[in-house]
Amino acid sequence: MTQPNGDLHGYREKVKEYELASNRLTRLRASQRAYWGMVIGGAVLALLLGYSVIVGLWQQKPLITQYVGLLVVVFLMALGGWLAWRNSPDIIEQNTTVRNLAHDKQTLAAKLPLDTPEGLRIYRESALDWIAHYRKRATRNRRINNAFQGIIIVASAVASTTTAITGEFPPMRWVATALSAIVTISAGLTAYFKFRERGHGLQTTADEIEKHYTAAQFKLDDFQNDADERQRLERFARYTERLKEEQRKRELQLEQSPEKAQDRN
Repeated sequence: MTQPNGDLHGYREKVKEYELASNRLTRLRASQRAYWGMVIGGAVLALLLGYSVIVGLWQQKPLITQYVGLLVVVFLMALGGWLAWRNSPDIIEQNTTVRNLAHDKQTLAAKLPLDTPEGLRIYRESALDWIAHYRKRATRNRRINNAFQGIIIVASAVASTTTAITGEFPPMRWVATALSAIVTISAGLTAYFKFRERGHGLQTTADEIEKHYTAAQFKLDDFQNDADERQRLERFARYTERLKEEQRKRELQLEQSPEKAQDRN
C-alpha cells in the first residue's frame, strides 16, 4: 500500500511543478507578443513620422518635436526588438522544461494502477483540462467569427457610402473596390472555415463534460443510482470518452467539403 501512495504523492508534486512551469511559459509568451507589438507599432509610427519629417524638409522647416518623436519611436522599436531577442532563449528553455515535466508527469501517471479509485480520480480531474482546452478554442473561434462579421458589416456600409460619392470624387472608386474585396474575402473565409460552428461544437462539448463532472461529484442525474465512487468514476470516464469522440467526429465533418459530406450521406 505504501508504493501506490508514494507514486500518487510524486505524481501530485510533478503536476504542481508542471502547472507552475506552464504558467511561467504563458507569461513569457505574452511578454514576447508585447515586445513584438512594440516593434511593429514602432515601425509603423516611425514610417509615419519619418514621412512627415521628409515632407517638412521640402515644404517648411521641421519642428523639433518631429525629430524628438521620431527618435523616441525608433528607440522604443529598438528596445522592443532587443527585449524580444533577449526573451527568446528563456522561452526556448522554459518550453523544454515544460516538455520534460509533462513527460515525467506522464511517466508517473503510467505507474498508477488504472483500476483503482486513485487512477479514476486522476482521470476525472484531468477532464478539467479538457474543459479548459475546449473552451479556450471555442472562445478563439468566436472571436475570429465576430471579427470577420464586424469587418463584413462595417466594410459593407462604408463601401455603399463610398460608391454613392464616387461621382463627385472619382478616386473613391478604388476605396469602394478594395472594401468590396475585403467583404468578399471575409465572407468566403467565414463560410469555408465555419468558425461559428466550430466554436459552438467546442463549447457544447465543454459544457457537457462539466455537467457530467458535477453530476459524478454530487451523485446527480445518471450517477445517483451508482452504489460507490468507483462506479460513478467509471461511468464518468465512459461519458467523457464518448463526448470527446463525438467532438472529433464533428471536427472531421467540418473539415470535409460540402461535396464529400453529401456523397457520404
